[in-house]
Amino acid sequence: MRRLYMFSIVCLAVTGCALPPEQVPLKPLPEDGPAQPYADLITRARVQATAANEAFYANQWSDIEDAARGLEQTARHLGKAADVPLKHKDTLATETGDLSKEASDLQKAAKNHDPMQTTDALQRINLQVRALRPDNP
Repeated sequence: MRRLYMFSIVCLAVTGCALPPEQVPLKPLPEDGPAQPYADLITRARVQATAANEAFYANQWSDIEDAARGLEQTARHLGKAADVPLKHKDTLATETGDLSKEASDLQKAAKNHDPMQTTDALQRINLQVRALRPDNP
């Protein structure tokens, strides 16, 4: 009986230590496809920025470069998004240009394996994505 009790505890401990599911990679957006909804693109940018942060924490420089390329593509699509909130309509071209530039800077910093420049670029990207939120006051 004691062995069964110990076996049960070990089994519970092993099943309780499961790894979280891996993040599903985002599919590239078609360059000549229809305009995507603004809110979906902002969510996509946030996911890409978060993925870049997580990759940076783990020193996965190639993953940071991939996330930066994805952010550049998302910024291009944001420029022609559908359902753009009124508060962003007039400044969208400038804001998406800034996001694209920051993503390019992030890609260069990751290519050089420069932690300080990568940190700065990630901070600017996160602030830019935050400012682009549809519900941002």
